[in-house]
Amino acid sequence: MVRGKTVIERIENTTSRQVTFSKRKSGLFKKARELGVLCDAQVAVVLFSNTGRLYDYSNCNSGMKSIIERYQHVKEGQQFMSASAEAKFWQAEGERLRQQLHNLQENHRQLLGQHLSGLGLEDMRGLESQLETSIHNIRLTKVMLRVLDLIVEIMQNMYIDIMPL
Repeated sequence: MVRGKTVIERIENTTSRQVTFSKRKSGLFKKARELGVLCDAQVAVVLFSNTGRLYDYSNCNSGMKSIIERYQHVKEGQQFMSASAEAKFWQAEGERLRQQLHNLQENHRQLLGQHLSGLGLEDMRGLESQLETSIHNIRLTKVMLRVLDLIVEIMQNMYIDIMPL
């Protein structure tokens, strides 16, 4: 049975409105519970009916109060963050990312053997050790690939010997 699209507007019939409220409330609480379980999130739902009755749900062991206090604390912190503080934060973040990019580019150049004149003896030894480890891993991978090729060749020969033409 295909259902039509539900128009979101106030339900005039009081009984229908109360039934819909009850069903949708249950669905909302179910979704909140699922969100908390699936995503390991702290979830709180506060709902007042049109008669003023309170319904609430919290998946936190310490209850609704701890989530509301946490919410208020975060909101207060966001209100106090001024535009200049936010600008300073993003400037510092940009500078940190520029420095990280510079370090990565320098490491890349060193691994390619470029711009090594600024390195000390210990830095050179560390770079040499990294390169030797990389070469060892590459050689080991080559040997493993050769062994796999030999195994495949042997298996093919065995198959040909077993299956006469």
